[in-house]
Amino acid sequence: MSFTFKARIYKVGINPCVKVPLSITGKMQAARGYIPVTGTMEDHFFRQTLVPVKDDNYRLFVNGPMLKATSKKVGDAAKFTIEQDKAIKALRIPEPLRAKLNEHRLLAAFKKLTPYRQKEIIRYLSNLKTVGALNRNIGKVINQLIRIE
Repeated sequence: MSFTFKARIYKVGINPCVKVPLSITGKMQAARGYIPVTGTMEDHFFRQTLVPVKDDNYRLFVNGPMLKATSKKVGDAAKFTIEQDKAIKALRIPEPLRAKLNEHRLLAAFKKLTPYRQKEIIRYLSNLKTVGALNRNIGKVINQLIRIE
């Protein structure tokens, strides 16, 4: 089900964003507090995540490509159409990382990380070119997870 709303773009720190009406987010299902969505801003397609804000509406961050494609800027109102992104994004943990996580009994700790953090770690490790670099960086991930636990 898609929802349309109009919102004024404002900044939080250096990040442009809009508030998403509670009447919309109340009909969506959050995963760990976040709501993955697809949609359009003035007919420009995007895939984003609605971020929860304590005691306030969910926030949709408006990135540079969205602003550029729509010629909008902070202070302008824009029309948004969003719907919950139900696409399942399966993450494949590289086998060397999985083996080390199992060895140190940290697989559950890794899965407790936010999906974005997991994805970034996997993406980074997958792009390393040498086995030595891969092993060094897996060691760093393991050390960080040990500190968290």
